[in-house]
Amino acid sequence: MKTEKIELSGLDAPASITIDRWGIPHIKAQSFLEMFLVQGFNAARDRLWQLDLWRKRGLGLLAADYGYGYVEQDRAARLFLYRGNMKEEWAHYHPDAENICRHFVEGINAFIDLCGSEPERLPPEFLHMDVSPSHWEAADVVRIRSHSLMRNAMSEVVRSNILANHGSDIDELRQKLEPLHDPLAQRDKRPEPLPLDCLDVFNLAAAPVTFSAKRLKANRDSMSAWRKISPLGQVLRDTQGQGSNNWVVHGDRTDTGRPLLANDPHRNFGVPSLRYIAHLTSPEFNGIGAGEPALPGISIGHNGTAAFGLTLFFGHDQEDVFTYEIHPDDPELYRYGDGWEQFETIEEDVSVKGGGTETLRLCFSRHGPVVARYPDKRLAVAIRTVWTDIGSAPYFRSIASMTSTSFEEFRAAMADWGVPSVNQVYADTGGDIGWVVAGLSPLRPNWDGLLPVPGNGQFEWQGYLDGMSLPAAKNPVEGFLASANEYNLPDDWPVSNPIGYEWVEPYRAERIVEMFAQDSVHSLALSQAMQTDVVSVVARRLMTMLEPLPGRTEDERTALALLREWDCKLDQSSAPGALFEIWWSQWLRPALFRKIVDDDKVLALIGSGSMTTALDRLDHLERSSPKEFQNLMLDSLASAFADCVRRMGTNLSKWSWGRIHKAVFEHPVSMVHDNGDAFDLDPIPIGGSDSTLMNGLYAPDDYRLMIGASFRMVLDVGEWDNSVCINVPGQSGDPRSPHYGNLAGPWSRGEYIPLLYSETAIAEHAVHEIKLVPPAQ
Repeated sequence: MKTEKIELSGLDAPASITIDRWGIPHIKAQSFLEMFLVQGFNAARDRLWQLDLWRKRGLGLLAADYGYGYVEQDRAARLFLYRGNMKEEWAHYHPDAENICRHFVEGINAFIDLCGSEPERLPPEFLHMDVSPSHWEAADVVRIRSHSLMRNAMSEVVRSNILANHGSDIDELRQKLEPLHDPLAQRDKRPEPLPLDCLDVFNLAAAPVTFSAKRLKANRDSMSAWRKISPLGQVLRDTQGQGSNNWVVHGDRTDTGRPLLANDPHRNFGVPSLRYIAHLTSPEFNGIGAGEPALPGISIGHNGTAAFGLTLFFGHDQEDVFTYEIHPDDPELYRYGDGWEQFETIEEDVSVKGGGTETLRLCFSRHGPVVARYPDKRLAVAIRTVWTDIGSAPYFRSIASMTSTSFEEFRAAMADWGVPSVNQVYADTGGDIGWVVAGLSPLRPNWDGLLPVPGNGQFEWQGYLDGMSLPAAKNPVEGFLASANEYNLPDDWPVSNPIGYEWVEPYRAERIVEMFAQDSVHSLALSQAMQTDVVSVVARRLMTMLEPLPGRTEDERTALALLREWDCKLDQSSAPGALFEIWWSQWLRPALFRKIVDDDKVLALIGSGSMTTALDRLDHLERSSPKEFQNLMLDSLASAFADCVRRMGTNLSKWSWGRIHKAVFEHPVSMVHDNGDAFDLDPIPIGGSDSTLMNGLYAPDDYRLMIGASFRMVLDVGEWDNSVCINVPGQSGDPRSPHYGNLAGPWSRGEYIPLLYSETAIAEHAVHEIKLVPPAQ
């Protein structure tokens, strides 16, 4: 076993980091606060490049390192920083929140300093990009808000463009609303369409950092070209695709009599992974699980007594788009009430690599950051979002909830959770299981939040719903609780407070319920099988529609025969799975939508659209016009078959879904590195789709995997060493580490690694021990 000894500034007593053979660090400190010091040091040890880029992106400091191509992204990020009272901010999370963050960033800074004295420890990205890591301040952890998950602001703008000339039935092709609701019902006229570029700045604030030779060479004259870096369709897909699965099973339904808890968040894939697994131990706390590496604590995992895991409570509407009438003679005034108010303007200087200093002008209305202005229209657009309010540092409330040891304590801690809004499942060694919805829920007394509204005082949030009044459940008679971002408000939830209308398609949730119905006794292995399940509920429904149809040509008969033999599993080796996904996504749905609305601009806004609405419209067409339905189905199937031949050849035995549907792990630096292979991993064939439990949302142009479960966890509550997990592509963000891509292969095969908790099990699998000691006096 490799061992080393390091002096760590800030320590009062010795501490240690034991890394197991899968790359999971087991941290032990002699006090609660020093535990976070060591956590910060270790996070930097494995993820320093990621942490540094995270901080500079979030604070708007990219241009100093990378030049004029990043000035606009810096400006966008600064618009959405928390700028409120820090004393109130700290008090919202935990009595020791500021001290926890101070110790955490002292640990990060200590590793940065160690790289200064031992430069061989510095990750190679810094050398290639000719930049240096910067020190953190405690407030950086909570002031950065742009890594929160966006909700429906973009949808509001798109909806305004569709409903300006069409009915709600057309917008339903894009997004089905639940509960059923017509955004036009209470309006006396159609909405004015907002320019589609009005949220470019908003989207840029939340965008990842990208590198290209062109962007790095941008000059002052071309810097405004980088105000938009993500196409509209990609933004909409990313917003809708982020999600998760979780479930918790009571001991009465398991083979051991103990509860089981499973969680697999679905996020964008990349190198390194979004999440990081760590085991944190002190005399006051002993917990293991995952979180985002820039945050202290864990948000998914267990503390030896209680286990917890989250999905997005997707429909929770936490932002609104406000429009303003600008004064005809003074562009700094906007209409409010019976008069005019002045925009608040802040000017901040940013350093620009190779260019000196630029002054950024940040503008705010009473509702929030102003993201667009149109002088010729006398129009301004701003965003009201919970991000910028007190207590909305994403996931940071976990610092309080992770120590809970009873469902009641856990629910009370989650009542003050801000963002993102979540479904939390819970289980403890006493046998209780539970579900809690958490997140700031704006109260809108006179509108539904589905369209932009004037910021003239007619539409104002009236505070937030009391967190303890949000849905929750404990020990249900069914013996399990689950969520998959679907519409899951209880039947008795008051219609007067819908919380939100835009949810994820229900098919993952339906499959979870179906699989629980199939097995009355649950097990660890069954939870793993569920997390990697690739049965498509959507495919089964469409296969039923195809069954009676006759093939009119040889190609159609071949395609029908291939699909009729299929078990509707989107395995990466499946030939019919490839045909089905190409047919469904590229031919059938687009043909159906064009039959309903022959308007290219609207079709571009609808994009891939709502699967639920598409299936409902196909059902209706089958009943109302069987011949038209048959022609639509078979014409599109013939086109899909020809498409597959072009992509994979005429030999059907060589077809497979994984041949075109691949997980691609690209490092941002590889795009500007002479040897990108030094950072990227080989593409991996993968199964699934956005309608399977093993989420495999893909890009429509090349089918590459965009969003899915990069982290999975199944916990055996009480016999913790039986628990398993996986974090792809690996724990480390350093390309030189053996733990950089070591988990990609096991992940692609649906395999797991142990989530070790006991000292005995950890010692058996330890490969590296770092002994940390206070600096010599």
